[in-house]
Amino acid sequence: MVVLTLGVSVAAFALVSLSPLDPLQANIGQTALGSMSAEQIARLQGYWGVGQPPVERYLNWLSGFLRGDLGVSLLYRQEVSRVIAEKMVHSVWLMGFAWCASGVLGVALGMIAGARRGSLSDRLIQGGCLLVSGTPSFWIALMALIVFAVWLGWFPIGLSVPIGMEAAYVSLADRLHHAALPALVLSITGIPNIALHTREKMVEVLESDYVLFARARGERTAQIVLRHGLRNVLLPAVTLQFGAIGEIFGGSTLVEQVFSYPGLGQAAVAAGLGSDLPLLMGISVISAGIVFGGNLAADLLYGVVDPRVRKGGARR
Repeated sequence: MVVLTLGVSVAAFALVSLSPLDPLQANIGQTALGSMSAEQIARLQGYWGVGQPPVERYLNWLSGFLRGDLGVSLLYRQEVSRVIAEKMVHSVWLMGFAWCASGVLGVALGMIAGARRGSLSDRLIQGGCLLVSGTPSFWIALMALIVFAVWLGWFPIGLSVPIGMEAAYVSLADRLHHAALPALVLSITGIPNIALHTREKMVEVLESDYVLFARARGERTAQIVLRHGLRNVLLPAVTLQFGAIGEIFGGSTLVEQVFSYPGLGQAAVAAGLGSDLPLLMGISVISAGIVFGGNLAADLLYGVVDPRVRKGGARR
């Protein structure tokens, strides 16, 4: 995890350094730059790190990161850790709900499709999953925004709180109402992968010899699916679900842009377009650490889900 996190930081820094964006023009504008003196421009270039060797900039950032100092955001004029903490609060609503809903619905749909292989419900579930997996998440978000927010008016058109309302008067219901539609869209985009994989595992289980023996003993299909199928498909489902944390992060960036939701993904886009290197590096490394932590949690949960893994580790 340490080596991977270091690699992510190097890759993110290299991509930002190779970006053709001029931070002064992106954040100040060409017209404002034309009215400034050479001394003012030089001070701004020093503030944004223009002309500083990339290796020196990376080593300065890395030394601060190892000390627990993520730097100061050039756009927000605040500590990066504080900006990330504020944005993360909003994103947790989306990613937490989407992660749980996509896992539960994906496993349930996959088990139904696998248990009823070849039926109409199997074809509908497979077709829906293939359609959603081949559709960009931002397009699904746009369609949901048009239908449910503009035409039907069931949800707000964006933001995380009502427009013009003071923070002291914003209730939990208001926050949930604004986060509901983005969270639903984000959860829909995470269902196909786990549903299709669970279906294949369920078909494999139902074709096994021990399931044939269970049918010979008179067990019903529902009993076989819950007793034998669920236990065998749950282990790979856990692996996929925790591995999908990275996809949830990536999808949240596009969804937050469509719904103007002030979360971590929107902050990453603003940092990239504004050449805010400290903020972008902080978001990249922390999000990578969360993804790697999800993969580690999947490995540790193997022993909980499958006792055979726990017994094998004890013997070793």
